[in-house]
Amino acid sequence: MLELVLRRVMKALSEEDWDTTPPELAQTVYRIVRDLTGVNDPFLEVKRLSNEEALRLYPKVKSALRESKDPLLTAVKAAIAGNVIDFGALEEPVGELERQLLAIMRKGFAINDYPSFRKKALEAESLLLFADNSGEIVFDKLLIETLNVVRAEPLRRVTLVVKGGPIINDATREDVEQVGFDEVPGLEVKTISNGDPGTGPQRRGEEVYRWVEEHDLVVAKGQGNYECLSDRGGLFFLLIAKCPVIAEDLGVKVGDLVLKYNKP
Repeated sequence: MLELVLRRVMKALSEEDWDTTPPELAQTVYRIVRDLTGVNDPFLEVKRLSNEEALRLYPKVKSALRESKDPLLTAVKAAIAGNVIDFGALEEPVGELERQLLAIMRKGFAINDYPSFRKKALEAESLLLFADNSGEIVFDKLLIETLNVVRAEPLRRVTLVVKGGPIINDATREDVEQVGFDEVPGLEVKTISNGDPGTGPQRRGEEVYRWVEEHDLVVAKGQGNYECLSDRGGLFFLLIAKCPVIAEDLGVKVGDLVLKYNKP
């Protein structure tokens, strides 16, 4: 079976266009894996464990916010630190999450557009958030909760974008429900494609670009969203640089924290 999967993957990738992004290539790879193995979600168990571990750490991180001189800044760092939960790029066990999370939260930004983020976040009435991974979305939820506390009034509209079907450990509607993200006031969940028909529009497409234009504040989490949306203006990218290619593109080092604003 392994040889068959590898041969199908190599053949499919050899036929892809050169301008296809890595997340789009991943759609092809995981579709082949699902079709040949009959396993719809190979990462189902690790996603569940990631959510549970992140929920366990949620009170500790929230306590850190209460002690912070700038709770919104700390919440942003926590949301970026949560990006370490990525089984497409890293192989650290879920049980190491607390140690990694706290270490990352103590780091500074390699790219720091927080002043622009804070100003925009306090003025915006609507938020569009492109989520990345399961587990990580617990800290995205905490970021939104913190934002609603520090603002004069809560956000009127919050749109969360997740995958419409399983791919790696990316967040889906099932993860949204498991971590209680659906309790956020004014929340609407939209889905983008995992490569299967009927799972949502492609991330690099006119429908998704319209979503960006319809919101005051747009946040994109993780490398995958950066790879697909970095040519668009008006987005804040929150991520950890996890590979040399992305690090070089951003002008940072692997492991650095990034809060980058693409001006309109």
